[in-house]
Amino acid sequence: MTLAERLARLRLIRTPHVGPVSWHHLMQRFGSGEAALEALPDLVLRGGSGRPRIASAELAEREIERVAKLGARHVFSDDADYSALLREAEGAPPVIIVRGDMAMLQQPCVAIVGARNASAVACRFARQMAADLAARGVTVVSGLARGVDNAAHVGALGGSTAAVIASGIDIAFPPENAALQEKIASDQLLIAEQPPGTEPLARHFPARNRIIAGLAHGTLVIEAAPRSGSLITARRAGDFGREVMAVPGSPLDPRAQGCNQLIREGATLVQTVDDVLEALGPIDDRMAREPRRASFEMAQVVETGDGDRDAVAGLLGPTPVAVDEIVRQSGRPASAVQLVLLELELAGRVARHAGARVSLM
Repeated sequence: MTLAERLARLRLIRTPHVGPVSWHHLMQRFGSGEAALEALPDLVLRGGSGRPRIASAELAEREIERVAKLGARHVFSDDADYSALLREAEGAPPVIIVRGDMAMLQQPCVAIVGARNASAVACRFARQMAADLAARGVTVVSGLARGVDNAAHVGALGGSTAAVIASGIDIAFPPENAALQEKIASDQLLIAEQPPGTEPLARHFPARNRIIAGLAHGTLVIEAAPRSGSLITARRAGDFGREVMAVPGSPLDPRAQGCNQLIREGATLVQTVDDVLEALGPIDDRMAREPRRASFEMAQVVETGDGDRDAVAGLLGPTPVAVDEIVRQSGRPASAVQLVLLELELAGRVARHAGARVSLM
């Protein structure tokens, strides 16, 4: 990939209203970042907005220079060392910023997540489980938060562990994990989706959680409240077709309610490392699918008219609805519906949600 194309792709994802899903649609439609940038103004106009605020080349160049000074690098979704598992996940990040050894993601990966205010017993269990998995050649993935995440990373330091953070790669959060974050970046693998200097805002954590779930063959939850971020990670793992596992706990402990709920819904009950390995199990070669090709090929060009836009827009509201349902009710071809949604999203009129759902902004 040329430097000009890398800059164009980075500018594209840093442009307002261009999210991971729309970025991939643009790349598939136009075949390159440079072509997508050139087409962007017309798409935004057709979506009902004015001139787009496209990220400048200077902004992208400064980001690349800053990332290099931090000892990190950008990895795009079709680079050879981008995780094949993550590439398969819905809404996979078009580019991540990494410090460390990406090769460890070629090993089997298990995410361990849980409560920030975890009990001492849960932290001890997470630390031992991570150590046992690392000893078996498994890479432990987590979010470098307090509690269970911290314990999991510490337990896996003797083997392989990857930390995904919600901030820029130069920001340590929580602050007390700064030394651990630097150790993981130096000896293991640190991953960020946000550009350097980005503080960890609330909206960044669900995005981080989807990366954790996307990197792993399975997600293990150890203590989680019913509405916690750990359950979001588990739900995304299920959406991606990955194994969901949970450690049961006392019904009297609010921190165990989320795990017990997952088990009731069909998650694998885990008590030992052997339970995790058995749940992941060897996959029959006849059932394995080829990973998606790491390239962008121009899709067949589909044009839309006012009738298509009216039909799709009339089915949208503030409540998220599945794209497949819009296709069914509109009677329009899926490709036309996707293009209309892309135009509306780029114009800032539509928001994307997990599970391939959309709503009006």
